Formats: sequence, structure tokens, C-alpha cells
Amino acid sequence: MRRLSRYVGKTIAGAIFVVLLVIVGLDTLFSLIDEFTDLENNYGAKEAFAYTALSIPGRLFEFIPFSALIGCLIGLGLLAGTSELVVMRASGISVLRITWLVLQPVLALVFVGALVGEFVAPITDQIAESNRAIARGDSQVEDSDVGLWSRDGDEFMHFNAVQSNGKLFGVSRYLYGEDGKLLRSSQADLAIYTNGSWVEENVRETIFLPDSVNTETYETRPWDTRLTPQLLNVLVLQEESLSIRDLYTYADFREQQGLPTQKYWLVFWEKVLQPFATISLVLIAVSFIFGPLRQVTTGFRVFTGVMVGVAFRTSQTILGPSSLVFGFSPLIAVAIPIIICAVAGVWVLARYR
Repeated sequence: MRRLSRYVGKTIAGAIFVVLLVIVGLDTLFSLIDEFTDLENNYGAKEAFAYTALSIPGRLFEFIPFSALIGCLIGLGLLAGTSELVVMRASGISVLRITWLVLQPVLALVFVGALVGEFVAPITDQIAESNRAIARGDSQVEDSDVGLWSRDGDEFMHFNAVQSNGKLFGVSRYLYGEDGKLLRSSQADLAIYTNGSWVEENVRETIFLPDSVNTETYETRPWDTRLTPQLLNVLVLQEESLSIRDLYTYADFREQQGLPTQKYWLVFWEKVLQPFATISLVLIAVSFIFGPLRQVTTGFRVFTGVMVGVAFRTSQTILGPSSLVFGFSPLIAVAIPIIICAVAGVWVLARYR
């Protein structure tokens, strides 16, 4: 049985790896082509290659469920095509046991993917975004139409580029009063986080008084804010690129600021439940092989897997924004497609056991 477990695991893992390699390779290629259409300033082909390469860990994590579905269909299809599944069943091995043999390499992949999504992808994505912003010349305050916004109380801030080492380029700050009037604005070329506090450099501040406007400049100036480099590293990324820990931390920070948090909780639950999504799709794949797809071609199995994967992702894409619009829990929006796939897979397996 141990030899059989290794053989089935090797077949399934190999098929999933090939599918994952193809999907991530194609997605990376298309992303690189898209980057080539946006070259400017110091952001050339070399920087585009570096940016795309740094985004690969995030792509690996994103496509694990889809690759597991198609890979299991192909791997089990190969075993079915050579009648090896028939031999296993004839020798008394149950469908449940075969399903467990298939799930073993999938669980290992899910574990590795979780480590990549939590500890590798957020770091590489942050470095990629920061390096691209600086290479494109976004570190200057003037005439910048890119960057990111944040808020701390009544003060709104814009940063052109954020580096993970506690360095901000192109810092614009706008302080408003309770009546909504602008009280003061400032622009700094650079802000550095040292010894637990921020220091701005080359600051130009404008103070709006009832009957006049004053302008002052500072070579350096301390900046008191609750923002930390850790929070800013979260802010620079899209929600999908954040780790589970960062999503939870930043959603809690936004709640304290009175800002909307639904989309962050939606992505949070998508990442937390991704292992269960992968397992539910694998159950669908196994049920197809023992059920309606026992005697079809490999091409048709791949086509079916793609359709199921697209349907699964589309349902999550529809239910996710619906939870934001209608106000029901993002957890429900994420869990419904997973539960449906898991129940359908178990039901089909029970029929053909």
C-alpha cells in the first residue's frame, strides 16, 4: 500500500506541477507583455523583467486551486486510461481510499502554497511595486498622478512611493478642520522612519489662515502619526497581495479610522478558506473520474476542469461584490461556492462507490 501511495502521489503531483507551471508561465508572459507597453523614464526592459519575476510567487499562490483541479483530472485520467484505477478497485481498494491517496500530495501543495502566500509573495510584491514606482520617477512630489492615499484622523496623506525599509518618497499631507476646510498642506521630498518616529526632509508647508496664507520651508521636520512602516507596506499593495496577518491588521486599523473594511475582510476570508476551496475542487475532480468522465478523452477532461474552475471563480467573483453591496458577511460569499463543490463531489462519489 505504501508503494501504491507513492505511485499515485507521484502521478498526481507531477500532473499538478506541470499544469501550475503552464498556467503561471502563460500568466507571467502576458503580464510581461503588458509591462512592455508602459515603459517610461528609468523603467526599461530590465526593470520590467525584474517586476514580473518578483510577482511570480503571488501568481503561484493564486493559481493553486485551479491547477489542483485540472492536475487531478489529468493525473487520474492517466491512471484510468491505463486501467490502473480498475485494477485498484478490483483489488479491494475503496473509492474513499483512492481519494485519500489523491489528497495527500494536494495537501502538501496547499501547505507550501500557504507558506508562499503568507511569507514570500507579500514581500516580493512590495519590493516589485516600490522599485517600479521609483524607476518610473514617481518619487517626486510634483506632477505625480500615481502612488497611494492614506488617512490618519483629519489628515489625508499621499505617498508617491513606499519602500519596505521605512522610507517614503513624495509625501503630501492635507489637514482639514471639523468644518471641512483645509487648514494646512505640506509636501516633503522624503520621510524616513528612525528610532520609532518619522522625520521629513525638504518640507514646504502652506498654512491657510482666515485672512492670509503663510508658507514655510524646513530642511527636516518631525512627523507625528500613527502610521508605521508595517502599515504602509500593507497600504502599497493591492488587497489580493497581502498576507492574512496584514489583512487582519489593516482591516482593524481602518475600522479604528471609521473607514470601510468589507473588501479587506472579503480577501481575508478568500485566503483563509483557499485550502478548503482547493480540497473541494479536488473532490469534484475525483468524482468526475469515477463518475461521468470515466471513458472520455484527456482533452475533454481538461476542458471540463477549466469550465468547472471558471464557474467556481465566477461564482466567487459575483458573490464577493454582492456581499459589499447588500451587506451580508464576506465569509458567506466565500464559503457558498466551496460548500457547493464539496457537497457535489461527495454526493457523486457516494453514488459511484
